Amino acid sequence: MANIKLFEQKKIRSVWNEVDQKRYFVIEDVVAALTDSNDPKQYVKRMKQRDPELAKGWVQIVPTLVVETTGGKQKMSCANTQGLLRIIQSIPSPKAEPFKLWLAKVGQERLEEIENPELAQKRMREIYKAKGYSDEWIEKRVRGIAVRDELTNEWKKRNVKEGKEFAILTAEISKATFGLIPSDYKKLKGLTKPQENLRDHMNDLELIFSMLGEASTTEIARNKNAQGFPQNEQAAVEGGTVAGNARKELEKKSGRKVVTSQNYKSSTEKQKMKIDKR
Repeated sequence: MANIKLFEQKKIRSVWNEVDQKRYFVIEDVVAALTDSNDPKQYVKRMKQRDPELAKGWVQIVPTLVVETTGGKQKMSCANTQGLLRIIQSIPSPKAEPFKLWLAKVGQERLEEIENPELAQKRMREIYKAKGYSDEWIEKRVRGIAVRDELTNEWKKRNVKEGKEFAILTAEISKATFGLIPSDYKKLKGLTKPQENLRDHMNDLELIFSMLGEASTTEIARNKNAQGFPQNEQAAVEGGTVAGNARKELEKKSGRKVVTSQNYKSSTEKQKMKIDKR
């Protein structure tokens, strides 16, 4: 989440490239924000067809970088500020000029965050607050991010490959915890866009059990000194099972299901309807 920026309430994922010390932005997210396109990949394809010069230099300005996604880290097409300024020349959008100013602001914020890392977390909290999340929910979400980072760092140490293997292990934890893999969980909540983060649409209990599953997996992997994908896959199943058993016990005692189709989007829409009726 620390690498997600908002432009006019649209999420734009980014990654800091240690090689050239520059921030890169996911092209699909930028296109979606500037055009409201439902299929950014097709829009990019058509854009390159309209602009042969852009297509010719595409490889130079759009490298493939590893980006954090809901299913783990994946390779995605990205561009830095200079590259984006060239790309948006081929996007006929009234948002182009505001986007240029936004890019400058994001660049300045990154420099400030390098000087003071606490600013990154503070800004993340401000983004969630501005979107209407409660302080209590934000605390759980922030803590969940820390738990997730601890787990993925542990996987790296234990020779688990980023991308596909991370995604498989994440799915194993989710399945054992909730009985659903992330893609099915998103469908349950009515989330259809790739950039929609499942955890941003979880309620308090769902976040808590997500944390428990991932924290348990980290602890089991450490204690068993799990090495490589197969051993860490077993740890993921066992860690998720710990959380899954706790979830089932709570559901038995409370008489209510933890997993729900309700998401943040539908909750805010219902709240707005209540306000409008007053």
